[in-house]
Amino acid sequence: MADLNKKRIGELQQAILRVLKEEPDGIAAKQIPSKIEPILPFTDFEKSFYESAPNVRRIDKIVRFSTIGPVKAGWMTKEKGIWRITDEGLEVLSKIKDPEKLVNESNRLYKEWRTINKPNAKDLDTNSVIVEEEVAEKVFEFEESEEAAWAQINDYLKKINPYDFQFLVAGLFKSMGYHINWISPPGKDGGLDIIAYNDPIGVTNPRIKIQVKRRADKIQVDELRSFMALLGDHDVGIFVNTGGFSSGAESEARAS
Repeated sequence: MADLNKKRIGELQQAILRVLKEEPDGIAAKQIPSKIEPILPFTDFEKSFYESAPNVRRIDKIVRFSTIGPVKAGWMTKEKGIWRITDEGLEVLSKIKDPEKLVNESNRLYKEWRTINKPNAKDLDTNSVIVEEEVAEKVFEFEESEEAAWAQINDYLKKINPYDFQFLVAGLFKSMGYHINWISPPGKDGGLDIIAYNDPIGVTNPRIKIQVKRRADKIQVDELRSFMALLGDHDVGIFVNTGGFSSGAESEARAS
């Protein structure tokens, strides 16, 4: 990757953060390159394919490599194949306009992270003009494998019968040592699907109320509030949804 210098890495980091800024609920990693290209056109080198992997463009690996520093710096997160920008990422995007200064700052924070977490490890010189091919390869392979695994799990959950999914969630809580008192039968459930306790007869607080949704879309804040209205003083509420939650719903849950 000799055609990739520090300035270019910084430009890519900026473009990635700009894309994530427009996607507050996060975006699938595989969509990032196509979102970046209108902002930062790729070079012929970046658009080229690997001889050893003719179906893989160099930019797909380069983008992933470029995120090592920003992730360790706390500017963005990666979870189950979804990338999100953090408040720190939004702040640095607004403050640092020069791409080389941006990559220098991400490198500095990355090295601080390595010093704390891997004090005996050989330091990765991301200030180098040449991006290490083998490092990019390892990052790419790990993230691709992780994302493929989550994709298979999500595909299975999308196809499973909603009531089977409900029993799956109940089984998960049972395996963690909780006692399942009630599972909603087919039909209207009044907003509750599972009730569980810490003990077999339910005399030890808290009572756990669980709602289970197998939906592709995100739960919005009004739906979360409706569920929370069902919780008493000694209840703990757990809301499970395969499609996740909107940023507003997540904020509401944290503030409650």
